[in-house]
Amino acid sequence: MTRTLTVARVVWLDVIRRKDFYVLLILMALLLVALVSMNLFGLGGVTAYVADIGLMMSWVFTWILAISIGSRLLPQEESRGTIFSLLAKPVTRLELILGKWLGAWSIVSVATVLFYGLVFAVTALHGGRFPGWIVLQAIVLHAMVVAIVCAAALMFSTRLNSDAAATLTGALTATSFLLVPRIPEFVAQAGGLRGGLLLFLYNLLPHFEIFDLRMRVLHDYGAVSAATFMMVIGYGLLVTIGFLGLGWIGYRGKQFTRGSLSGY
Repeated sequence: MTRTLTVARVVWLDVIRRKDFYVLLILMALLLVALVSMNLFGLGGVTAYVADIGLMMSWVFTWILAISIGSRLLPQEESRGTIFSLLAKPVTRLELILGKWLGAWSIVSVATVLFYGLVFAVTALHGGRFPGWIVLQAIVLHAMVVAIVCAAALMFSTRLNSDAAATLTGALTATSFLLVPRIPEFVAQAGGLRGGLLLFLYNLLPHFEIFDLRMRVLHDYGAVSAATFMMVIGYGLLVTIGFLGLGWIGYRGKQFTRGSLSGY
């Protein structure tokens, strides 16, 4: 456990040095300031509009950040040759993967809290109010999505370079978020073999839509029940463990030679 935490700490130091989430935070602040400065279409509903756009940007920015960080951590260790010193400490490959995931997830989760805090601070200045419990649930479930995305990025990066891992992670997670909720509609129209294939994908791909509580926050629908909330958390943990497990399986038998690492 200590070695896992040490690896996570190194991830934090590397990300702080690169200033990744500071750039995204500044960009989001600029966009929110621009939105608040305008009375869009003269409708006067600026507060709700800013909150809606701000929360959407929070999802997009943390998604990009999770993919960017998660997909490069292992390949950069291999390209630098530091993978040899890491595994010689000794740090097991499972500890390395868990430490990298923990570091990436904790960083993006902190960024998530900052993004939400910025959105709610701006809307509060214009009279917007949000109930506490549903906001807390929304942040926790958003962090759960971040955990899944970071785990998927690490899984792909165990066998691919950072660019390929980022591309596949982006394609997988975007498909899961945008397409999976609509698969039941397609199944009803397709039928037969195509319908069976769609159902297979529906059960195989992650269901990110169940973690998205933005509409409940914006329209004050109230917090979800404790039982439902814990079931969603449990599902997220299972998916995260599944991706990390596949990553460990793909990484534990990987052989490293110094000459072969230059291509990363």
